[in-house]
Amino acid sequence: MKTFIPSKDAALEDSISYFQQQLSTLGFNIEEASWLNPVPNVWSVHIRDQDCPLCFTNGKGASKKAALASALGEYFERLATNYFFADFYLGQDMAQGDFVHYPNEKWFPLTQDNSLPAGMLDDYTRGFYDPDGELTADMLIDLQSGNAERGICALPFARQDNGQTVYIPMNIVGNLYVSNGMSAGNTRTEARTQGLSEVFERHIKNRIISERISLPAIPAEVMARYPHIQESIAALETEGFPIYAFDASLGGEYPVICVVLFNPANGTCFASFGAHPRFEVALERTVTELLQGRSLKDLDVFVPPSFEDDEVADHHNLETHFIDSSGLISWDMFKEQADYEFADWDFSGSSEQEFSHLMAIFNRLQQPVYIADYEHLGVYACRILVPGMSDIYPVEDMLLANNNMGAHLRATILSLPGSDADGEQLMGFYERLEEEGLDDFTRVRELIGIAPNKGTAWHTLRVGELKGMLALAAGELETALDYVDWTLSFNASVFSEARHNYYRCLKASLELHLDDSRQPAQFRAAFEHMFGIDTVDQAWQQIAGSARFHGLTVADESLRDFAAHQALLATYEKLQQAKRAAQW
Repeated sequence: MKTFIPSKDAALEDSISYFQQQLSTLGFNIEEASWLNPVPNVWSVHIRDQDCPLCFTNGKGASKKAALASALGEYFERLATNYFFADFYLGQDMAQGDFVHYPNEKWFPLTQDNSLPAGMLDDYTRGFYDPDGELTADMLIDLQSGNAERGICALPFARQDNGQTVYIPMNIVGNLYVSNGMSAGNTRTEARTQGLSEVFERHIKNRIISERISLPAIPAEVMARYPHIQESIAALETEGFPIYAFDASLGGEYPVICVVLFNPANGTCFASFGAHPRFEVALERTVTELLQGRSLKDLDVFVPPSFEDDEVADHHNLETHFIDSSGLISWDMFKEQADYEFADWDFSGSSEQEFSHLMAIFNRLQQPVYIADYEHLGVYACRILVPGMSDIYPVEDMLLANNNMGAHLRATILSLPGSDADGEQLMGFYERLEEEGLDDFTRVRELIGIAPNKGTAWHTLRVGELKGMLALAAGELETALDYVDWTLSFNASVFSEARHNYYRCLKASLELHLDDSRQPAQFRAAFEHMFGIDTVDQAWQQIAGSARFHGLTVADESLRDFAAHQALLATYEKLQQAKRAAQW
């Protein structure tokens, strides 16, 4: 017997079978790594590529099959849109290949005056992404290729209101939208409906949180239509978690639901949002999202509601809500007098009708929508951009936190462990890091787009720790001590015990060597008893300058020394082969 659920254009069994078969045919070795079923009718699953654990997704649903179909669909969504690879440099071979992202990409050479090239973007997007004329061409070089000689890589999107093909730089897509508006499905309209629903969900969520909107409760008689959802909520409340179920449609305008869980044990709460033209689907998604990847014991990690209006509305708080929903929400959401009346909305229909309904909302708002469709993996997927609504990060980040801002430092940073640079040269690079205003907390692997193996020094390295290493290698011991203190304060929690012990030893050793009233040799035996002979030897060699950049292995931009990155590149090559074989 086949299982059909609302909003899906195929039986769950057929979707699962086809998705699994396609992944296997494409060469992906997917495993179901973990399952959770904390309350009735709420399932979630974590799946991953056994050959490349950096590629993983989570699925949720009211049944085990629904959750698995969700996870597999999301896996195709992230493969088709290249999202798994969005934070990584793909290497010189890929950067110089016949294409980097897709065969239909278009490259725009950098202009002599560094202005934005003609033919890229349309009037609306130019005005949105560069309102003050501050954006320059070099800011749009994509992180994945880093190929300034080739220029700006832009992807074609179809503007829905006029059918125009608009080329939008990959750098803009990666910096501002991340995973928002991506979807895959059994049919084009099913996937597009889900992608547009996601845009509404996150946009209206941000409005409700930042504007501290008080929402109307969903009446008991409406909730009674969905006994399987009520059973899940009742189980949570029995476990001691009061639940609020709100209509977040803002008077029936948008197909959005909000469910809030209270945890009286620690005074915290967690707001989940979901969207879909069908009321039932939106409500079910909101409840299952509440517990996706979480057991009941994981519901104590959130924060209390707040009366601090500015903190709630702060963009960093909204970003936190996008990442893991752990941000602040206002007590105002729970006022008895709601800001909107409850609307008993439902826009059910075929997937074509549901897509048309959502597009009609955007058209009423006079909001352009840009869609890129992908079918090269045998499963329909899309990426939807709605400038001003689906952006996760503000446009200013193109200037202030561009993901390519560390690309020009990659070769130098990777070469440091094998470098014979003298103290003056090393401190010159230290000053360069200072002058570029890089945050000490920034992870170096994210700054330069590499994927080191977990547990290695490259994986945990932050800019502040790197500055300390540079100062130490240059013999600037007082500066080095400042950054060793910083590293122990802000990075020790992610260190292995051996590396943590090394830094404790290095801190004490630097203090000793900087004290003119004491002779280090007199304390070596005690240090060896405390930290171990090998650790003291390593730390003292660093201070003497006979060893440098402790724990960092020699590497270059081929990234052959990073096994995790090589697994990622091997996975990407499978996608490239599928793209070459498809019709564009």
